[in-house]
Amino acid sequence: MIRLDTGAVREIALLAAHCDDLAIGLGGTLLTLADTVPGLRVRALVLTGAGTERAVEEKQALAAFCPGAEVDLRILDIPDGYAPAHWERAKRAVAELRRDGNPDLVFAPHRGDAHQDHRLLAELAPTEFRDQLVLGYEILKWETDTPQPSIFHPLPEGCAERKAELLLEHYPSQRDRDWFDAQSFLGLTRLRGVQCRARHAEAFLLDKAIITFGGQ
Repeated sequence: MIRLDTGAVREIALLAAHCDDLAIGLGGTLLTLADTVPGLRVRALVLTGAGTERAVEEKQALAAFCPGAEVDLRILDIPDGYAPAHWERAKRAVAELRRDGNPDLVFAPHRGDAHQDHRLLAELAPTEFRDQLVLGYEILKWETDTPQPSIFHPLPEGCAERKAELLLEHYPSQRDRDWFDAQSFLGLTRLRGVQCRARHAEAFLLDKAIITFGGQ
């Protein structure tokens, strides 16, 4: 399998509709980046949950998933499930996140996600982050919208297990969901690992990128 290199990553932007989307979609990747990039800058936007226990969980979780990183987390109070009705506010928040930083890499939901709030961010991301690599992450959930990813990130040994542990530790409000358990999270990362000849991996979808042949 041919490897593609993003080059140096100093700052990343994260877009999520709900608290816990980021940890579920790319928790292992965040742990890896924080471990390998000293002084990593993380700019994150979550559309829903401000003023609730979910916001408290998200703040603590993101700190745990990005240890040692400089984290700027913004959480809005758009009603869950109604983000498309608040298009202008969501668009403005994504634009502000773009203006306030200079990310080398952007993570957002993928366009084929069945949840309308996720799809809205997937559509908004490339309209603001035009010169960055935008990777669409997958969110394990009830809907049968599991994608066919094109980019795989093999996780270091023990990283997938650590991701599952942190999810259960930092999101107690979600433990009553019948799918929110370590077996589910490890099942998906194991599947993605099989697909890229690794033990565990996280996978992403890519709409557009520039490739330079021969390393020139």
